[in-house]
This record gives sequence, C-alpha cells and structure tokens, in this order.
Amino acid sequence: MDIQVVKMLPKEKSKTEVCFDNGEKVLLYRGEIRKLSLHEGAYISSETYEQILWEIVGLRAKKRAMHLLERMDRTESQLRQKLEQNGYPAVCVEAAIEYVKSYHYIDDARYAENYIRYGQEKKSRQRLQMDLYAKGVDREVVAQAMEEVFCADEQQKIMTLLEKKHYDPEQSDRKEQQRIYQFLMHRGYRSSDISHAMRLWAEREA
Repeated sequence: MDIQVVKMLPKEKSKTEVCFDNGEKVLLYRGEIRKLSLHEGAYISSETYEQILWEIVGLRAKKRAMHLLERMDRTESQLRQKLEQNGYPAVCVEAAIEYVKSYHYIDDARYAENYIRYGQEKKSRQRLQMDLYAKGVDREVVAQAMEEVFCADEQQKIMTLLEKKHYDPEQSDRKEQQRIYQFLMHRGYRSSDISHAMRLWAEREA
C-alpha cells in the first residue's frame, strides 16, 4: 500500500521533517529528499518507505547512538531520551538501542555498579540510589548493584562531613544543630545514622 507525504517542514542544518499519512515523521537531508523525489502530496511505495525508515534514518540513529556512547557512558533510558530529542522515530530509537545492547555498549547493571563504586565515598547510599533512579535504571538493577558494590561506612562519612563543616557541638545552638542536620538529610543520609553520628561526634569532642 502506498504512503503519502502530507507535510514537509524545513528544520535546521539542511534538514526537513517529512510527515507521512500514517503519522510517522522523519528528518531527512535535502539531498535525500531530492534523490527520493519527495514533496507534499507525493505517494511512495511501502518499499521506499521501509528504505527511508531503516536504511537511511534507522542507520543514522545507530550511528548517532554509537557517537553518543563514545563521548560518555549512558543508561538505556538516557540514550533513549537523547535519541528522541534528536528527532528519531520511536521504532528507529528502539532498533538503535537493541543494536548497541547487542554489543554490550550499554549495560545498566555495569553503569550502576560503576556509579556506586566511584561515588560511594562522596555520596550516601540513598543519594546514589535516587541518582540512579533519576537516570532511568530499574530498581531491581540498582538494588543488585548496591548489594554487590556498596561498602562505604555511612557513619564515618557523616563524621567526615561534620569535621569539614567544623561542627562544634558545645558551641552550636539549637539552630546550628538543625542546620547541620538538614544539610546531612539533603545529602541523603538516614535520620537514625545522622543522630547516631552526631552523638558520637559530641562524645569525641567532649
């Protein structure tokens, strides 16, 4: 069945958004449009449509995915979001993700383990978890990575922060203690850990 080009919208960098009557949209360069003889109202065969979707746009999406991963490691969710922002159709985005996954260029478990391994000395367990959730990593993947990698002493990290803040329990009034407490809560430390560490710090300073 033939597919009709219903609209063509000029975009940046010599690209044009081509809209088809099946609801799909693709970004093509002017040279590609000329070669395919595309214009508003034109009908193309399903074979030509498949060629556009997979041999032109789909291939470009895979190359873009590889380029993005060369610059920095990303989660599957981050890569999907970036490709969508670049204007690739959903089917091409998913195909590109499956392509890089097949070569293990993206691996959320590996990403989570590395993020925890290199971040645990500066961030709390809860902060690391929240960061990974925000990056689109599945909760089960995060939990598994935490179990395998996280080994930092939360109490010790809190006490290190108290030292950096020059916290003096004898000289601090209620307002100052509350400020320090809120600072540590914002860092993602649990209330029980904060209270215990602050007691230990007060005993050490006494």
